[in-house]
Amino acid sequence: MAFPVGFGWGATTAAYQVEGGWDADGKGPSVWDTFSHQGGERVFKNQTGDVACGSYTLWEEDLKCIKQLGLTHYRFSLSWSRLLPDGATGFINQKGIDYYNKIIDNLLANRVTPIVALYHFDLPQALEDRGGWLAEATIESFDEYARFCFSTFGDRVKQWITINEPKMFVLMAYEVGTFPPGVPHPGTSGYQAVHNLIKAHVRAWRSYDSLFRKEQKGMVSLALFAGWVEPADPNSVSDQEAAERALAFHLDFFAKPIFVDGDYPEVVKSQVASMSQKQGYPSLRRPQFTEEEKRMIKGTDDFFAVQYYSSRLVKHQENHKGELGILQDAEIETFPDPSWISLDWVYVVPWGIRELLKYIKDTCNNPVIYITENGFPQGDPAPLDDTQRWVYFRQTFQELFKAIQLDKVDLRMYCAWSLLDNFEWTQGHSMRFGLFHVDFEDPATCRVPYASAKVYAKVIRNNGLEGHP
Repeated sequence: MAFPVGFGWGATTAAYQVEGGWDADGKGPSVWDTFSHQGGERVFKNQTGDVACGSYTLWEEDLKCIKQLGLTHYRFSLSWSRLLPDGATGFINQKGIDYYNKIIDNLLANRVTPIVALYHFDLPQALEDRGGWLAEATIESFDEYARFCFSTFGDRVKQWITINEPKMFVLMAYEVGTFPPGVPHPGTSGYQAVHNLIKAHVRAWRSYDSLFRKEQKGMVSLALFAGWVEPADPNSVSDQEAAERALAFHLDFFAKPIFVDGDYPEVVKSQVASMSQKQGYPSLRRPQFTEEEKRMIKGTDDFFAVQYYSSRLVKHQENHKGELGILQDAEIETFPDPSWISLDWVYVVPWGIRELLKYIKDTCNNPVIYITENGFPQGDPAPLDDTQRWVYFRQTFQELFKAIQLDKVDLRMYCAWSLLDNFEWTQGHSMRFGLFHVDFEDPATCRVPYASAKVYAKVIRNNGLEGHP
């Protein structure tokens, strides 16, 4: 089961989840610093990312893990507020530049390709204080930050992610309010944030294209979170339509404007319009793109970065009460098949990733695809002998092999989430996705490989699996 020559094997982390050093060397506060410090069980056991894996001072230990695995790619994110403490280029933190230069240079010296995300949920608090992603001014701030990063690191970084999982961020931050800023306004703020995030990505992509691409010869895209969905009753037209709506609201919301035609999916537009009318709104709750904006949005991609963890069944659920919310607008109910094995919120459905890849190929003009996150968690305490977890990884790789060989999906890379056990947002240290175990009770935060890390290293050496699909 050899993968194509040159296939990329990687792992992923995110700045706030691993770095620690939350106020070290001139770093400004991010929204997650503020949010986690407010207590009130917003995060599991009131844990914070103040220390996390200590990667800000222990990068060399992370590099040892990367070399031990034999990774060809390493995806990490930059802390916006570590580089620009107040979110703008008026004050630039040289210590932050030095830290990321060290990471990039060390990776390249070890023949590991860096994939760098500009934004992974940790907006500078200074920008949140001025409206955050609900303010159009943040679009300009993001473009300024992106241009700063391209000019500072783009001579060596050739693969960029502008924004990580914008849809999940919007749902958690503005629909349910469990992510900062933690003030939910279901059915209204989320749509505005989606609109501004898309325009921020477009501005950054256009800046790279016009100012940096010719010299730097890199690639830029954004990373979209997507599960797969199946109709609960495959013979039910209602459930089939619900599955189409689920994909439209979860994936196509961002994929269609950027990869297809510059505009939101028709079913999203019609559902929100219908719900708004029923709810007596004097105008549409969802912002709309102008014709000029549609032209600017279309084609702002150099590859399709997708992040898959799980699948669900879906059926129609009419919004009789006219409740506000993006998911309520979709009029769907999602749930797992009772036969699926569960690891917390991750229901193990390896074949779902193959279906998702086929869907992306068929609906987004057969793009080059990178899987920039995929993984399976363990609870805490987590056994180092995670043999069962490796079974899920193996099944996933088998499905990826089928997608490439049988479905002719242009998949070029796979990144596991995550290199290390880390701060898993509101779940703190209670969820462990790492290939390497981290002891958060030990000030040294020692890294120890799980059994799955050793087998993954073998897959990387062989560029594939032994055995049959």
